[in-house]
Amino acid sequence: MPTVLIGGGTGLVGSRLSERLEAKGYTVLHLSRTANLAARFPAYHWDVEAGTIDPEAVKQADYVINLAGAGIADKPWTQARKELIISSRTETTALLRRSFTDLEHRPQAFISGAAIGYYGDRGDTVLTEEAQPGEGFLSESCVAWEKAIEQVSATGIRTVGIRIGVVLTPKGGALEKMLLPLKAGVSTYFGSGKQWYSWIHIDDLCDLFIHALEQGSMQGFYNGVAPNPVRNKELARTLLSASAKKGLVLPAPAFVLRIAMGEMADVVLQSTRVSSEKTEHTGFIFQYPELEPALVDLFDGRH
Repeated sequence: MPTVLIGGGTGLVGSRLSERLEAKGYTVLHLSRTANLAARFPAYHWDVEAGTIDPEAVKQADYVINLAGAGIADKPWTQARKELIISSRTETTALLRRSFTDLEHRPQAFISGAAIGYYGDRGDTVLTEEAQPGEGFLSESCVAWEKAIEQVSATGIRTVGIRIGVVLTPKGGALEKMLLPLKAGVSTYFGSGKQWYSWIHIDDLCDLFIHALEQGSMQGFYNGVAPNPVRNKELARTLLSASAKKGLVLPAPAFVLRIAMGEMADVVLQSTRVSSEKTEHTGFIFQYPELEPALVDLFDGRH
């Protein structure tokens, strides 16, 4: 089976994707700041700041997937943090592009993460891949990221960017934070709760990356979201019902979030109603198209 090289392979999505690729028979390699060739998924060294990468990793790669990037909501958005959020995505992409050229090795495809933050705060508008980018830092960072991805495509390598929505997994990310109040019998929605959340089960997202890898006709950007986005208040209610717990659904007022999180509150307050139609037209079938069954599956402890 082919070899897949992953940047960001130990992250939330990368870890699960590595497991699912391995289960399908692929050989999986990681790029890491610390080399460890004895690991389950052998890790080869790269240093993005120095602009170096182990050439042996690249030469072995039939496919390259890049998921590297500093967490959007991990730390306050200082100017330095904003710069890191952008550079950690654009510079890793640029380093991989240069390595393909310098080593004269062209993988069969380059698949990259992207984000629905590209669209910004768009209310009830249904957003397809043809929609223009929005305003604000999230959109600006995604535009810069996608320009770097497009530069890989310009080399002639088949390139796919997956605009990832809210990834549902209890092991981290947004869902892990949403589950914390449930221990006190509360499920929280943010601001008015009317904003649209475009979500995706982590296994569907990983399978979409594999689908993009295997479908030679896929090129360009695709939305990585389930077919049925929900409003934030509905998400809070469904968390309670899917977890089979009794409790209250209570708001976290927008002004409180702005005081606590500053500009970073955009992450939870923006409304982004994203279409999966183009993705489905590639033949991809979502295992979890509806929210409650997705959450029930995640709550059973297998993920």
